[in-house]
Amino acid sequence: MVMPQVYLDYNATTPCDPRVVEAMLPYFTERFGNAASRTHSFGWAAEEAVNIAREQVASLIGASPTEIVFTSGATEADNLALRGVFERYASKGNHIITCQTEHKAVLDTCRHIEKLGGSVTYLPVDAFGRVHPAHVAEAIRPGTILISIMYANNETGTVHPIREIGNIARDHRIPFFCDATQAVGKIPLDVHADGIDLMAFSAHKIYGPKGTGALYVRRRDPRISLVAQMDGGGHERNMRSGTLNVPGIVGFGQAAFLCAGLLSSEPGRLLDLRERLENALLSLPDTRLNGHPDFRLPNTSNISFRDIESQAFMLGVGRELALASGSACTSASTEPSYVLKAMGIGDELAHASLRFSLGRFNSVGDIDFAISTLTGSINRLRSAAS
Repeated sequence: MVMPQVYLDYNATTPCDPRVVEAMLPYFTERFGNAASRTHSFGWAAEEAVNIAREQVASLIGASPTEIVFTSGATEADNLALRGVFERYASKGNHIITCQTEHKAVLDTCRHIEKLGGSVTYLPVDAFGRVHPAHVAEAIRPGTILISIMYANNETGTVHPIREIGNIARDHRIPFFCDATQAVGKIPLDVHADGIDLMAFSAHKIYGPKGTGALYVRRRDPRISLVAQMDGGGHERNMRSGTLNVPGIVGFGQAAFLCAGLLSSEPGRLLDLRERLENALLSLPDTRLNGHPDFRLPNTSNISFRDIESQAFMLGVGRELALASGSACTSASTEPSYVLKAMGIGDELAHASLRFSLGRFNSVGDIDFAISTLTGSINRLRSAAS
């Protein structure tokens, strides 16, 4: 008998929605043209498909299609935003403000910028993992050229006060960049209402294909300019050269379209599932929730289970449950989560923490199976250790 396996790691990646796969398939075979080929119908068909996808992606975040630059993923988009601004605005300064709990794609890029002579302020977070807008304002100095704060944390789901930070950036005429990889498609957001000038996100987090992402670049009020990080052909309005991944972009567009249609219902459904899971797990002794109880993604829960070593525990239930202890990008590390440590959580509890991230294809039955499996395993481990 094959044991069921429940996937609760949607913040790491999502399965492609079958409707996304269906939209992509013709662009591997019948409509295989290069979108930059302007002299025949194969190229015209590919270009039209990309334009439609650009509109779908832009619509999801309240942007104009001309403000979307397609990339290979959010990591490339993060690099293009951070390095592109650092190089373009070098005559105005070299100071960037970010936060200690950013994704490694931002933190590692900032470390690289420091090696190039840049100056970076890494703001602390409170016990819930949120940046205080007042700390952002206090960190601004004459040479500040960029504020970079993620929309929602990938490990805890905590949502930062983005609109307040956007207003501060606007008041000081400083570009505001936001890695919104975990927020796009999960909660409603609008780049104009939020005051965001640059925003990175990815298809594979919203039931689209891996290897496709986007960077939103504001075109007016103010117009943001970047130095390209890849040369060779001037694609994407000279911001990202390279033959466009037409099937991937088509899939990204379809995924964005589907998410937009579900934004009025899916967050509430996931919140109900998350609360069902949390209510059961937090009723166990010696547990604690990590992250903000209210300002949090509806699908994400990070819980510490005292006296449980998370890595060994996950391997023990791995045939039944797909879980994580943090970001997929740091899963090979044996160090406790730097996100949880920045929130003031000690090594012992950080090592005993599990992240549950729910998604479109989870059901009440999945959650109940997870509750039964988790509580049984935790009680057995604790009993054996006592």
